[in-house]
Amino acid sequence: MKQYTTTLGVNIDHVATLRQARRTPYPDFAGAIEAVERAGADGVTMHLREDRRHVQDADVYAAREKITTHLNLEMAPTDEMLNIALDVRPDYCCLVPEKREELTTEGGLDVAAHAGRIGDICAALGEAGVLVSLFIEPAPQVIDRAAALGAPIVELHTGEYALAEGGGQRRQLRRIEAAAAHAASAGLQPNAGHGLHRGNVRAIAAIAAVAELNIGHSIVADAVFCGLEEAVRRMRAAMRGNGG
Repeated sequence: MKQYTTTLGVNIDHVATLRQARRTPYPDFAGAIEAVERAGADGVTMHLREDRRHVQDADVYAAREKITTHLNLEMAPTDEMLNIALDVRPDYCCLVPEKREELTTEGGLDVAAHAGRIGDICAALGEAGVLVSLFIEPAPQVIDRAAALGAPIVELHTGEYALAEGGGQRRQLRRIEAAAAHAASAGLQPNAGHGLHRGNVRAIAAIAAVAELNIGHSIVADAVFCGLEEAVRRMRAAMRGNGG
């Protein structure tokens, strides 16, 4: 099984959330990209939602030109988003479930129910040279279905781990560890994310099979008090057990 030094993709959606609250030109989305990369982010993640509640189409196109690490575009598996992705050509696309009424992404993709559609999108993006990730629950049967659809990467949903405490969190951690090992044995790159913050990230980052964590909300929340660059640096330190 391949072992990784877990890298950090910083999701900057909520920089755009703050901007869209007043429809102002600030905070500057391009400036946020510069700040997180300067602070050592290994990649930049953004979610272009159907309702455009935060990130806008223009942000994605501008980011493609601005980012010097890699661009990970999160999107629902729809025709509209596929067409945008094929035009933008991000380095990665992470397919996620999406509901208009949700505050944040709730759970992983139902890869069994939407296998045909997801498989078609994976094929189209792969042909365009875009690596595809599927945001899924950390369960072996779901991982096997994801592998069958041709996506080279899975992002394991860590939401239940993040919400649990004590013994429940330890059980969720073991579940994620087992899922990451299963994904790696199936030839997939296991990433992880959702609900992670400096207080709980270390155990996930320490999983040898996990290649990358994608973290956004907690970093932007920390940035209110210490600035965006310092918030990224603190998260990187927490991933390695140096602070929290």
